[in-house]
Amino acid sequence: MAISSPGIGSNLDVSGIVSQLMAVESQPLTALQKKEASFQAKLTAYGSLKGALSSFQTSVAALADASKFQSLTATSSDSTVLSASASGTAAAGTYSINVSALAQSQTIATAGQSSSTSAIGSGSATTLTFQFGTISGGSVTSGKHSGATFNVDATQAGGTVVIDSSNNSLQGIRDAINRAGLGVTASIVNDGTTGNPYKLLISSNNTGLAKSMKISSSGEDAAISNLLSYDPGGTQNLTQTSAAQNASLTVNGLSITSASNSVSGAIGGATVNLLKTGTSTVTFSNNSAAVTTAMQSLVTAYNSINTTLNSLTRYNATTKQGGILLGDASIQNIQSRIRSTLSSALSGLGGSSLTNLSQVGLSFLKDGSLSLDNAKLQSALSNNYGDFAALFAAYGKSTDSLVSYVSATTKTEAGSYAVNVTTLATQGKTVGSDSATQARLEGSTAANLTITDTVNDQLSVSVDGGSFVTVDLTSGTYASFDALVAQVQSDLEAVLPGQVTVSHSSGKLSFTSNKFGALSAVDVANGGTTTGASDLLGLAPTSTRVTTIKSGVNDQLALGINGTTATVTLASGTYTASALAEHLQATVNSNATFSTAGISATVTQSSGVLTISSSRYGITSAVNVAGGSAALNLMGSAPTSTIGADVVGTINGVAATGSGQFLTGAAGDTSEGIKLQIVGGTTGSRGNINFSKGYAYNLNSLLDNFLSSAGTIASVTDAANRNIADLQKRAAALNVQLTATEKRYRAQFTALDTLIGKMNTTSSFLTQQLQNLAKMSSGS
Repeated sequence: MAISSPGIGSNLDVSGIVSQLMAVESQPLTALQKKEASFQAKLTAYGSLKGALSSFQTSVAALADASKFQSLTATSSDSTVLSASASGTAAAGTYSINVSALAQSQTIATAGQSSSTSAIGSGSATTLTFQFGTISGGSVTSGKHSGATFNVDATQAGGTVVIDSSNNSLQGIRDAINRAGLGVTASIVNDGTTGNPYKLLISSNNTGLAKSMKISSSGEDAAISNLLSYDPGGTQNLTQTSAAQNASLTVNGLSITSASNSVSGAIGGATVNLLKTGTSTVTFSNNSAAVTTAMQSLVTAYNSINTTLNSLTRYNATTKQGGILLGDASIQNIQSRIRSTLSSALSGLGGSSLTNLSQVGLSFLKDGSLSLDNAKLQSALSNNYGDFAALFAAYGKSTDSLVSYVSATTKTEAGSYAVNVTTLATQGKTVGSDSATQARLEGSTAANLTITDTVNDQLSVSVDGGSFVTVDLTSGTYASFDALVAQVQSDLEAVLPGQVTVSHSSGKLSFTSNKFGALSAVDVANGGTTTGASDLLGLAPTSTRVTTIKSGVNDQLALGINGTTATVTLASGTYTASALAEHLQATVNSNATFSTAGISATVTQSSGVLTISSSRYGITSAVNVAGGSAALNLMGSAPTSTIGADVVGTINGVAATGSGQFLTGAAGDTSEGIKLQIVGGTTGSRGNINFSKGYAYNLNSLLDNFLSSAGTIASVTDAANRNIADLQKRAAALNVQLTATEKRYRAQFTALDTLIGKMNTTSSFLTQQLQNLAKMSSGS
């Protein structure tokens, strides 16, 4: 009888059997994959939450800036006349402004030339010196001044440009002037006339009366000098096409002039930009619209984050489905801390009328969302606008007007801190030991150009306290004041070599001692019975104290300020003590080495003694002066240099760190990190600084904690990623194990299939043999 076993032998389904066995074996792997999918879903949820928190922080940051609540909006009733802007120091108010004249710059034009490219003159080197100042007196006819005086403004740096054979065409002169950076711009115009249509226009780059120009020339090329020399108080080879002019306006009836059409300081903390003449009313008002917009954005952003948090953590009883992050402790902590921050009252406000958000219209609804009562907000803005900065930003307010809050850190705690100063900050400075001035005798009228023997040919001169000596002047009629001055100087040198310098301004002669300091003196009288002094100096010469700067003699000063050194070159000329101080200050502060390093100085004088002070305060503030003749002439033989001192004091009764004018709260104290600026006043108690951390500041700090690389979101996502990595590692190991198991199962059942096949073959053989035996038995 044949052995029968359905599905066994050659019909054995090895693959199906192994597949079913492996399905059972793979159940632990499936569990791991489900766990991984769960963590992946949480990562996606954390990503959504992080994005919502970032958007929320953007809205919060707009309210964490104190300047948001301190700036004013400026509205002009006629924006074609003027516009205005205001800083945080401006005060709200309305101003009636009448503009009667705009500021403008001076423009002068040369005589016409037949070509813009043809050479002018011989090409001999000629130096053009540009100076700025004010034209006063006289009248103007067809662009020419008559009876005017040009007063050089020593505070403005001019400069020189050399014209020679390489650039002695109109185009060459234009390009040389523009490259020199002298504060002027040169251009060429063609006025359309026949013969000589090309003219060089030179315009001051800045507006205002004090930006009028004077151009002096020195050199051998008379053609260049005749073309470009311009002295509003003397020879004018150029024609004025546009006069320098200050802006004129009234603010609430008060007359104001300004060198610029951008007028700052007329209204405290505000800038008015003049556009044309006319009248306009400017209103500076609190920027309530910006605050309202920022608060509405805050509400929208909070409600968005609230919706996101609820969708991730709530349980839906209808669908019996929970949010992906339901029960997640970290997310619950984020939600509760945000709500707690918005709900808590603030401290450290120092008497502010606003201490909680409900006072400005913000409140929570039953569903946890935030609501803004606009009417309540507008009322608070109208009545308590000044308190909003402390309500939302980190903000300090001092009871002493000369103590100002600068900044704080996250370690600074809200509160009221007493401030005491034992040493005020000082600046480094160098004080001259001697006067920088010289004695000068200046004529009252223009000199007589004719010197006649026995009539006006003798002077009696005393220099620096010495005895009077007689100077014999060379007789003759001189073609110009320059020629007369040159001869008088020569005659003086014969008797008083190197002791006196003679010069003139519009024909008025001046005698200046070459010696600096208190012993410098000049006295000039008629010699013998002649009228020499009267004819040269007039009947009422004026004695003044001045300083003469000469190129290559005493014009270069080596200065070290705050550890940075530079050489400053003063413009040649004669200065009063105050003008010299102003010019030296302007020259120092325009020096590229100093300005690039953010260094500036102040120069003052008292009785001709100069003081150069660093603008910085503290022990890093210092001024050192060197430079040979310039240092000796300007600062004397033994100037005194002192370095600055840092402010010393306490905050909250604890010694604070001083740096310049800044005091910073000590580490470990509740005032740690608060930074104050002490700009003056007295030593001793300086009142209190009331410091608060507003809602937006606190929220911003909280969100930084949530979103930082070491914060809550990073922590939970890192944990999820670690779990996913661990699950993937375990799954990989289990896959290796399952592969081996499947291989073993397949080998075993393949062997079984082979064995069954053999047994079936044997069964068939035995069946056949048995059948044969039966046949053999029956046959017998």
